[in-house]
Amino acid sequence: MDWLFDAQVTIAGHPILWREIIGNLFGLASAVGGMRRKIWAWPVGVVGNVLLFTVFLGVAFDTPQAKDLYGQAARQVFFIVLAVYGWVRWRAAARSGDGDGPAVVPRWATTTERLQLLTAAVVGTLVFAWVFTALGSWGPWADAWIFTGSLLATYGMARGWTEFWLIWLAVDAVGVPLLLQAGYYPSAVLYLVYGGVVVYGFTVWLRAQRAEVGAGPGAAGRGVDGPAGRPAAPVGSAS
Repeated sequence: MDWLFDAQVTIAGHPILWREIIGNLFGLASAVGGMRRKIWAWPVGVVGNVLLFTVFLGVAFDTPQAKDLYGQAARQVFFIVLAVYGWVRWRAAARSGDGDGPAVVPRWATTTERLQLLTAAVVGTLVFAWVFTALGSWGPWADAWIFTGSLLATYGMARGWTEFWLIWLAVDAVGVPLLLQAGYYPSAVLYLVYGGVVVYGFTVWLRAQRAEVGAGPGAAGRGVDGPAGRPAAPVGSAS
């Protein structure tokens, strides 16, 4: 199994691990599944998270970059936890419907929820920047925002908040320069690709949200968080 774990390809003179490439491809597939509001997006993403965890602990796992991005590594662990949360919520929503449509009805976060997101973004970035600096992470401030923003975006996706796509854009804007400087080129390129997927995904969820509102008060009231906090039935695909 060592050959599989250490397999590399050289691109433009830079050695790149196949597990970084494959992990990012799983992440991209998960993003596409999330855009289409498919439950399989969560377990597919977990596979990518496991692979990328080993990539971003460069020293521990002997990667060509030999740089530890603790925020990038730690967020893979939290992604797995949030993926389980999202998987459970979306499956519950799907089971309460006919089982054929998307698993979640998009909606805007409320004013209170947005304030909570903003507060968590600021506090989380400050706290994790201090933690990552103490641990000796490479680029701790950028790493802290990427870590915090990624968790908030994934949580927002699980809750069905359309804003989660916009949070991903802010993460990508910081992540691309950081990864290029650290030498994680496949991840940087995939971040750019994610940016395009995010923009398109935002429009898809926005159309679905507007269609749901146009379907009437009864339909608009359904979603991941239905009355009394119960999961509600999904609607048809926006695509």
